[in-house]
Parts: sequence; C-alpha cells; structure tokens
Amino acid sequence: MSHNKVSKVVIPAAGFGTRFLPQTKAMPKEMLPIVDKPVIQYVVEEAVESGVKDIVIITGSNKRAIEDHFDILNADLINNLEKGGKTELIEKTQKISNMANFIYIRQKGPYGNGTPILSAEPVIDGEPFAVLWGDEFIYSKPPRLKQMIDVYEKYGGVVISGVRIKEKQDLKRYGIADITQVEGNVFKINEIVEKPNPDTAPSNLATHGGYILPPEIFKALKSVEPGKGGEVWLVDGINKLREQGVDIYAVEIVNGKYYDTGNKLEYMKTAIELALEHPDLKEDLKKFLKELNLE
Repeated sequence: MSHNKVSKVVIPAAGFGTRFLPQTKAMPKEMLPIVDKPVIQYVVEEAVESGVKDIVIITGSNKRAIEDHFDILNADLINNLEKGGKTELIEKTQKISNMANFIYIRQKGPYGNGTPILSAEPVIDGEPFAVLWGDEFIYSKPPRLKQMIDVYEKYGGVVISGVRIKEKQDLKRYGIADITQVEGNVFKINEIVEKPNPDTAPSNLATHGGYILPPEIFKALKSVEPGKGGEVWLVDGINKLREQGVDIYAVEIVNGKYYDTGNKLEYMKTAIELALEHPDLKEDLKKFLKELNLE
C-alpha cells in the first residue's frame, strides 16, 4: 500500500443541487453564500490550512461560477474598486486565487459519489489523496483534514472523518460505524451501516464528509458491481479495499462542528450561526433576532 504524503484534495462539485431549486437552476449549490463566502471556499480554506495546496475540483454543467470565483480579479472589477477606494477588498479577493493551485476536471460517468473520484484519477499520479465534499464542511481547530492527515501518516490505510450524532433519531440520516477503539479519538472501522434503525445502530459515530484514500481505490471502484441505474458508490470501493485487507480508520474530529449546507434548513442554520460570529454583523443581527416575534 502507498503511504506517501497527501498532496492533493479532490472536491466533488458536480451535483445538480435539486434540493435548492430554483436557486440552483443556473448557480452551483457549492456557491451558495455563507455570509460573504461561498460554501466551497470554506472547504478549500480547510485544505490549505491543513497544508495541502493542490485542489482538484470535479465540476459539471452550470458550474463555471466555481472556476470564476477562484480565478484572478478581472481588470474592470479592480478599476471599480480602486475608484471607490476599496483597496482592502482588492487584497482580500485576490488572496482567493493565490491561496492554492486549482485543477478543474469535468465529471464523466454514471450517477453516484464514486464517479467524481474516478474522474480525478489522471491527476492523482499514484499517490494517496483526500476527498472533501463541496457542499458541506466541518469547522475545527486544528482543521479536520489536518487531524486526518496526522492519523494517516501514523496508520496508513483509509481514513474517514467522524462526528458524533447527538440526537438518536438523527442516526438514520447517516452512515454509522461499527468501531473498535485504537487510541484516543482514533477507531478501526469494522463496518459502516448506512442509515440504520436508531435502535439498532452500532454506535453514534457517523463516518462522513472527509476521506483519505490510497490510489488503489480506483481499481476497487472499477471492480465493484454498479448499483441500480449504474450508480458507482464510494463506500462500495472502500468495502472492497477492506475485503482485500486494507485497514479502515475513523477519526472523531476534536473541537469540531459539522455544517451540512446540503439541505435548506441546515443551510439557513449555518448562515445564521456564522453570521453571529462575524465581527461586522453579529451585534446588529443579535438585536434583529431578539426583536422577532417568533410565536
């Protein structure tokens, strides 16, 4: 098994965003704003803060806005900001394109979250790599991905981020791991039960959101039997590696908060929560919320 340094992060961002229609008819769901930054920028910043600067974004139709966002500022916008004396905005916005090396690949293949992984194979160069979804993020100190990389460098195998689900009834929304503790917040995964009955779930640790995968995942994904409609699912490839003797680990992320911006209610909660932490907004927003008649 490869056990080299993780130098690339793959961010799948080719989904249709049907839960946000009509908003996402022409706008990528990954570009939905959380205060003044799109969701996918939080994901990229996590990767960069974890020491990984090669960002591979898997896109689809109507996703051009993602590339434009991480591109350099155009001359007209710079001139407009300069005339308005907004040089601080120029500096802040230019940092976006300079913080990482961006590679864009158009997704090809059947439905399923294993397809964008396969699409990234030509640029992975036989090395281990990370996967972070483009429409959700975990905020933590140190960053989630850094915590995962530390575990990977010690144990190898496959590493998946884990978060504890506090409400028992919510267990049915996630893939829940049957686990054996290795040390501290590191667990060996014996099995992942997708969307279990809350009364029979093997634990309350959801394995979700972030992955470090060996390059052997590509062969595994190609060898699994496609599901209904020809879908290719990442978990099936991971299970194939487990059958081949590869150890699968879960890292319970410390000091972390999971933000699921893939559905309307959780997206609104995320926007409000992070706005309440924004130095320019928090006091006025608190005042506004307190004045609302919520009965």
